[in-house]
Amino acid sequence: MSQKLTAAMVEARRVRILDAARWCFLNFGFSRTSLEEVARRASISRTSLYQVCRDKEDLFIQVFDDWLLSRLPVAHEAALATAAPRSRLYDICQIVLLDLWSEMEVAPMATEFHDVCERLRPQVAERQREGVRQCVAQVLGDPVVSLVFLLALEGLLTDRPSLDVLSVRVKILVDRFAGTA
Repeated sequence: MSQKLTAAMVEARRVRILDAARWCFLNFGFSRTSLEEVARRASISRTSLYQVCRDKEDLFIQVFDDWLLSRLPVAHEAALATAAPRSRLYDICQIVLLDLWSEMEVAPMATEFHDVCERLRPQVAERQREGVRQCVAQVLGDPVVSLVFLLALEGLLTDRPSLDVLSVRVKILVDRFAGTA
């Protein structure tokens, strides 16, 4: 007799699948990740995996969407907090950059992951950028200054620094921009 899955059980399985798939994509790359490996890492059958995604590209897109867009509500909360502007701006950076970087820093295929994401889902990447820009503008009070801040933030990543180095860079940048807010 099969057990009927509750909505909470279905969502927990989906999260487990997305986490397993993200790990595979970051460590093996898109081409070397198999759905069989994702199913194994998620401790589910391949049939159950197909209840969440049509194919590997669909799964990749879901991972990217979830990984980036799920952070925006938390970033918006940080932007609206009553803390000082420096603290709020750093919290936004922690949520939308440093937490992601901590996982990407150690992943051998992180650069490919990001490049494939940008190619497959440019509208999601743009929606995420716009959401982050709105959060930063909420703190800095000026959309143009916010855009300059985000461009500078992107520039901090060009040499793929360690998380510790990136954290220091972000603090310096936040101090420079939030000092005028």
